[in-house]
Amino acid sequence: MSTPAAPGPPTPIAVTGATGRIGGAVAALLHERGAPLRLLLRDPSRTPRWARDARPVAPADDQDGAGGGRARDTPSVEVAVAQYGDGEAVRAALTGVDVLLMVSASESADRLLQHRTFIDAAAAAGVRHVVYTSFLGAAADAVFTLARTHWATEEHLRASGMGFTLLRDSFYADFLPELAVDGVIAGPAGQGRVGAVARADVARAATAVIGDLVAGDRRHDGAVYELTGPEALTLAEAAAVITRATGRPTVYREQTLEEAYASRSVYGAPDWEVDAWVSTYTAIASGALDRVTDDVERLTGRRPLSLAQLLAGHH
Repeated sequence: MSTPAAPGPPTPIAVTGATGRIGGAVAALLHERGAPLRLLLRDPSRTPRWARDARPVAPADDQDGAGGGRARDTPSVEVAVAQYGDGEAVRAALTGVDVLLMVSASESADRLLQHRTFIDAAAAAGVRHVVYTSFLGAAADAVFTLARTHWATEEHLRASGMGFTLLRDSFYADFLPELAVDGVIAGPAGQGRVGAVARADVARAATAVIGDLVAGDRRHDGAVYELTGPEALTLAEAAAVITRATGRPTVYREQTLEEAYASRSVYGAPDWEVDAWVSTYTAIASGALDRVTDDVERLTGRRPLSLAQLLAGHH
């Protein structure tokens, strides 16, 4: 009787945006757990410090195992250079990967095309499951213009044949203080509320989902999670929290739609970007983001951070 072949090493978890705030945090959390990783980077010189000893991914022809799996002496962290819109590079980078965290690409006029190219390449490489960071209220007719791109990306992912889990994040609580210019948050948000979520909570939720998937737990197959903070605040209330927490006087000033566009025209940004900036506020005004869920706590086992806790340094 022949001796059964020894099982090969676990396939790496691929993480995009590993130099960014979400992808980088997820990669670090998975690394702390000892998970084998493959970091997809646009610029290898920006490899996270803890991964500086990682080796480049070998060409697919040099990889062992079914579907071009990892060589047996591969270290726990690999680095692959690939941009979302480069299908050939993405396919090579994802060969041998089962589970992929796809952090949405940087905002750009061709973001959707990049996403579709990336998804097609991931499917061609044999990826089995994609965890995608989408946006709360993603829809074809969403008020927040970038949420429409997220919806179209979700639809392309659903049609790809790969398994998927959608993490629909609210606006990031970390971003709210950055809305202030000279202590003023100005926009047409009215009395609308936003259940903003801390990036750290999004990273923890993504890590929990990925950990379950790698362990063979399929409860996240096709699941859609809405990741929010524990409270929904108006921007006036958020400004008051920022003032108390930071000591920097911050207020909210209501603008008309015309004023919002005029005040942002000085930056010389393309129309699609200005539309995204303004619709950040109109989406809040519409009530689309006045939502608080328990999804973060259900996934991570801990209550999400409030804006006050985040600004106080809680992580």
